[in-house]
Amino acid sequence: MNAISSDLTRALSSTGSEAAQSLPSSLFGLPDQPAHERVLLAADPLTGLKAIIAVHSTARGPAFGGCRLWTYDSELAALNDALRLSQGMSLKNALAELPFGGGKAVIIKPAGDFDRAALFAAFGRAVQSLAGAYITAEDVGTTTADMRGMQAETSFVSGIPRDGAFGGDPSPKTAYGVYVSIDEGVRRVLGRSSLEGVRVAIQGLGAVGWHLAEYLHGAGAQLLVADIDSAKLARAQAQFGAQVVDVQQIIAADADVLAPCALGAALNAHSVPQIRARLIAGAANNQLATAADGDALHARGISYLPDYLVNAGGIISVAREYRGEGNETAVMAEVGRIRERVAELLDRVATQGLTPARAADEWARAKLVKPA
Repeated sequence: MNAISSDLTRALSSTGSEAAQSLPSSLFGLPDQPAHERVLLAADPLTGLKAIIAVHSTARGPAFGGCRLWTYDSELAALNDALRLSQGMSLKNALAELPFGGGKAVIIKPAGDFDRAALFAAFGRAVQSLAGAYITAEDVGTTTADMRGMQAETSFVSGIPRDGAFGGDPSPKTAYGVYVSIDEGVRRVLGRSSLEGVRVAIQGLGAVGWHLAEYLHGAGAQLLVADIDSAKLARAQAQFGAQVVDVQQIIAADADVLAPCALGAALNAHSVPQIRARLIAGAANNQLATAADGDALHARGISYLPDYLVNAGGIISVAREYRGEGNETAVMAEVGRIRERVAELLDRVATQGLTPARAADEWARAKLVKPA
C-alpha cells in the first residue's frame, strides 16, 4: 500500500516528464475512458508473486487475454501496462467477433532466482479466485509450460498443447494474421501486386517476429531486422538473407513497411517524425503511445494498421482451443479473415475521413456489446 501511494505521489507531481506519461493517473482505468470493471492486485509472499489482473469489459463474455511476465520500473508502470493491454484486448476480441471481453494480466518479475512453477501456481490461484471472469494464456515472458503448470490450480487457462486436440503456442497464428495484414496493406496502400521485393523492417525477433519473418521471406520480401539477441540476428542473416539494423535505427530504416514486434509505445512523438515506411503493421501491442501519434502518422501519409486488428491471430487460436472447437485448418482460415477486416478498415478510412487508428477504435467500440 505504501509503495503504491508513494509511486502515485511521484507520478502526479512529475507532470510533463516521460516517467509521468508512462504512469496511470487513476487506479481504475485509462484517462478519458470509462473505468475498468475490475482490477485485482494479487500477492503471494511465499513465491514472490505480484500480479495485476485487469478486467476491462465482460460485455461480450468473460474477459480473455494473456499474462505477461516482465521487469517493470515500478508497480504503477505495471498497472499502466495491465490497463492499456486489457483495453486493447476488448477492442481486439470485439473486432475479431469473439464471444469474449477483454482482460490482461501482468506479473512483476521477481528479482534474482525464483521458483517459476510455484510462482505460476500462485498466479493460477489468483485467476481461479475470479471464478471465470478472466481467462488467461501466454504472452510476453510466459510459455506454454507455464500455462500447463497452472492447470492444477485453475481451469480458466488456454494456450496449452493437448493430446489429440487443437491447442498450444499461439504465436504462429499471431504472425500469420500480421502477415496477411501486411500483404493486404501492400496491395491497397503501396499498389504492389505481391510482397516480392517489398522491404519490411521487423523490430523484434521474438516468437511472433521470427514466424512473421518466415512468412515474409517465403513470399519474397526483403527483410531488415533488429533485436537485442545477436544469435537471432545471425540466424536471420543466414536463413532469410536479412539485413541487420541497429535497434535504435530500425524505426527510421529505409523500408516500405515497418513491423513493430517488440514492446508497446514504439510509435511516439520522438519516433514518428523519423519513420520512412509508408505502411505500419506489426505484432506488438499498444504500438501508439497516444492517440495523437496516430494522427501524426496519418498527417505524414503513413498508413498505420492498428495492432489490435492485425495481431488477433493468437487470441483467435486460444479462444478456439478453450472452447474445444476446430482444428489447425479451421483456425488458420479464421485468422486469414483478418485480411478482410484490414480491407474493410481501409474502406472506412477512405469514406469516413478518419485516421486508421480512430476509425478502428470507433468500429471496435461499437461492437463492445453482447453478441447477438
